[in-house]
Formats: sequence, structure tokens, C-alpha cells
Amino acid sequence: MSGRIPVSEIAARLSIGRLAVYAMLEQGIIPGIRLGHRWLVARHAFDAWERTCGSAQGAPGLPRQFEQ
Repeated sequence: MSGRIPVSEIAARLSIGRLAVYAMLEQGIIPGIRLGHRWLVARHAFDAWERTCGSAQGAPGLPRQFEQ
């Protein structure tokens, strides 16, 4: 298992589009590091974030504009 999680997997796990994931990364909602044109998201950091404030069902940590 890789130490990084791709944006496409984050989008699938949260049931949102890739552009919404990028917006959440830009706003600092999802933990990640921007290197040039790429975003690096550590799998363990995303898993911890998802357990505490994010979910596929729109938990309190997921802003309403990103819910489907």
C-alpha cells in the first residue's frame, strides 16, 4: 500500500468530484502539500481526517458546498 492517496480515490471515498477535492485541498480542509502543480496527500493523514471530521455521508467537517 502506498503512503500517498490519489485525488481520484479521495473523491470516490467522499462521493464528490475531483474538482471539489482540489478546492478542499486549496482551502486546507483536507490535509495535503502542494508541490508545483501536484498535490501530495499522505494516506495516514487523510485516514485520520476522514475518521475525525469527514465522511462519505457529509459529516460535520465536510462543508455543505462539497456535499452531493
